[in-house]
Parts: sequence; C-alpha cells; structure tokens
Amino acid sequence: MPTSHLTPGKPIHDLASRLRRLPPSCGPVRLVGVDGHAGSGKTTFAGRLATALGGAPVLHLDDIATHEELFGWTERLLSGVIEPFGRGEPARYAPYDWTTREFGPVCELPAAPVVLLEGVGAGRRALRPWLARLLWMELPHEQAWARGRRRDGEAQSEFWDGWVRAERRHFAEDPTRPFADHVVRQCPEGYEVLRGPAGTAGPDQFITHRDGPSAAC
Repeated sequence: MPTSHLTPGKPIHDLASRLRRLPPSCGPVRLVGVDGHAGSGKTTFAGRLATALGGAPVLHLDDIATHEELFGWTERLLSGVIEPFGRGEPARYAPYDWTTREFGPVCELPAAPVVLLEGVGAGRRALRPWLARLLWMELPHEQAWARGRRRDGEAQSEFWDGWVRAERRHFAEDPTRPFADHVVRQCPEGYEVLRGPAGTAGPDQFITHRDGPSAAC
C-alpha cells in the first residue's frame, strides 16, 4: 500500500486537512465517526483531532446512551442529531448523567463544517449513510477492556461485566471495523493513521507514520 504525501510527524493535522476537503455528508456537516472498543482511546484521539480541526464539535455517544440502552439509542441520535443536521440546523440532545441516571438539560451542537461522533457504535450500519469518514481505533478488545477497567476502578467492575457482554453482542451483529475508511493506532508518542478495510487508493486515502519521533510503534 503506497504512502501518501503527508507532512512528516503531523498525521493528525494532515487527516484534519483532508477531512475539511471532503464533501458534506449530513446537510452542511462532514460527520466523522470515531469507533472502537471501550477503552481503546477514542475520546482522547477525538479531542486531539477536534483541536487540529480548529475546535470542531465532538458528540460523545456516552451522552446519548443510558444504563438501560447501552446500544439502543439509534432513534434518539437520528431524531436529535442526524435529522437536524440534515436540515442545516443545530442538533439538540439531553446528555445522560451516568451517576444520577437521569438526562440533563438540553444542549445544542452546531451544524459545523466537521463534527466528530465518538463512541462505541459510531460506525453502526444505521449511521454509516451520513458519515463522511469512519475511523476505527485499533486496539484488541481484551487490551481495550482491561485498560478501561483499570481506568474506572473496582467500583465499576459489575458495570464492565455487563458492558463487555453487550459490546460483544453489538459488534457480532453490527461490526464497524470492516467498514472503516481509516485505522488509527496509538503509539508510545502520537498516532499512526492507516488505510482501513473499506479504504481505496485515492487522494483522500493514505498511510502515515506516527506523529511523534520516527521510531517504530
């Protein structure tokens, strides 16, 4: 697979530049999905990509899901986010509070040129028609889940047991990785962005090296 003409050491910025040049996919918005196993580093990567995009809005699917609907939130996302964006209007949704188990005050998300949709299930089949690009965080599920458990501590062990079962079912029924345009790997310093299973050779499909020093991941 050929390498692209990218700025050495800045794959996130190069990715951001390419995303800006894509045609809109949902009204005026270029909606970019960032999917991967829980604990794979999606939130951190999406934050850095949003910064490289000049402060692009990020919608975290943790704000859409609930304890009772870990993956049953599609209609809520379509009605509150996808449909308004399609009309060129701001999205409106009430973020879920995982501590109080209640929805909070309604928030608005602007129909910006690029909006990142981050979370497990961001690349599900019901959403793919509205995505300009789909990114997959490349970390094996056992490593990702172990990292997530360490992050959340023993108090959340019961939740994680249920989450793992639900995530296994979700990806068995509705896999994301085979449809990813790009695969993102976290390295000791920075990231590596690779062409994904759904990617084809072309001006917007590329392979980069990591965005830290030149040593291998």
